[in-house]
Amino acid sequence: MRDEGIRDERVLGALARVPRHAFVPPHLLPHAYEDRPLPIGHDQTISQPYIVALSTEALALQPTHRVLEVGTGSGYQTAILAELAGEVYTVERLPELSLAAQRRLGALGYTNIRFRVGDGTVGWPEEAPFDAILVTAGAPRVPDRLLSQLAPYGRLVIPVGGRFNQELVLVHRDGGQWVERRLCPCTFVPLIGEEGWT
Repeated sequence: MRDEGIRDERVLGALARVPRHAFVPPHLLPHAYEDRPLPIGHDQTISQPYIVALSTEALALQPTHRVLEVGTGSGYQTAILAELAGEVYTVERLPELSLAAQRRLGALGYTNIRFRVGDGTVGWPEEAPFDAILVTAGAPRVPDRLLSQLAPYGRLVIPVGGRFNQELVLVHRDGGQWVERRLCPCTFVPLIGEEGWT
């Protein structure tokens, strides 16, 4: 990850501590530490480590931060966030994936994560505002409801574009205006929900 340009030592430390092999299916264990996404069932994937690192670094997390994650998936990105932030709220639309992630993360000793099954595009309004929001599926646009749940100086990272190819985008406020910065091209599974793909 250093060779790829990741500079945040806390992010690099979190990547070193979280065992990616614990989040991949048994038959893919030989590939657990390759820098590529891997299938986890239900037409979902565990993200490429570089994209996890880049997304997390862009959030500029602090130990007191409250983070919303849209798309729990395997729970790997969730674990990275939990290593760096005070509280993580993670939403997954597929009950089977959410339950498996809860068991996995519980077994690894994480106690600062709250889980919800539902439409992540509408966020978790009763727990807002969040210092950071990370979306781990590709959206046609930045959901307004997620922006409304971001703290005044919060940061949101989301893949935006078509169903199969997107740009990873960082959104934050600058002088009262929303500013978007493109981080890199990427390919995520589609974000399904009211403010995503149907």
